[in-house]
Amino acid sequence: MLLWVVLLLDLGVSAVTLPQITDEKFIAECVEEHNKARSAVRPPANDMLYMSWDEALAITARAWGKHCDFKHNVHLREVGRMHPTFTSVGENIWTGYPPNMFSVKSAVQSWVDEVQDYSYEENNCTAVCGHYTQVVWARSYKVGCAVVHCPHGVKNFDQSPGAIFVCNYAPGGNIRGQQPYATTGNPCSGCKEECDNKLCRNLQRESRKSYNWAPDWDTDGPRSSVAPTNTFLDILIVRPIAVILTCIAACVVHYVYPNLFCYE
Repeated sequence: MLLWVVLLLDLGVSAVTLPQITDEKFIAECVEEHNKARSAVRPPANDMLYMSWDEALAITARAWGKHCDFKHNVHLREVGRMHPTFTSVGENIWTGYPPNMFSVKSAVQSWVDEVQDYSYEENNCTAVCGHYTQVVWARSYKVGCAVVHCPHGVKNFDQSPGAIFVCNYAPGGNIRGQQPYATTGNPCSGCKEECDNKLCRNLQRESRKSYNWAPDWDTDGPRSSVAPTNTFLDILIVRPIAVILTCIAACVVHYVYPNLFCYE
């Protein structure tokens, strides 16, 4: 019986479930982790805008993530090909394996940890720190993220099955010669808006919009148009057959080797 359980559990291990861009918990985590970092900047900012979710940025992030390539979107500087209204878009990318190790918190934190290599006063980096400065870029007030399963590995990273997490930002940050935020005065004094945890709030700016849009370079089309069919086929046909075959194999093994067992 224990062998049956082990074999059946093995079927579940191979199925990787990652959140979709419509998952409200995923959206909330992305927004929360970014704003937590923005509230905590040192020295404190006087013009840090609260960052809110943007559906079109998430659609673009998903479209690029499906390439499973650990490099920046080649269309990043092309106006109109990253977002239907914003003319500038920024991007951060995280990747890792196995895919079930992914969490929004740890991915965003890996970008924020680059602060140790950034000097605000000199506005330069001793190592890579552009991910951090984009996260805390004061005038970037929209974010959209997506995580994609890469069963055949991630190009320019590793061939092992993994996950790639892409976040897009608008307006884009990391403008050469500019510091990510201003520090003169008290928090929020530079924006004259409601101040919430050192972030400037504006309900109209933070409102979420729906977009009937996809980037023209997304040749695969919207992921949602393909994934459900494959998922239903997997659940209704492939998995039941796999379970039946596994049970038959377990019976044979149990008959031939009655004393075989597993333990941990």
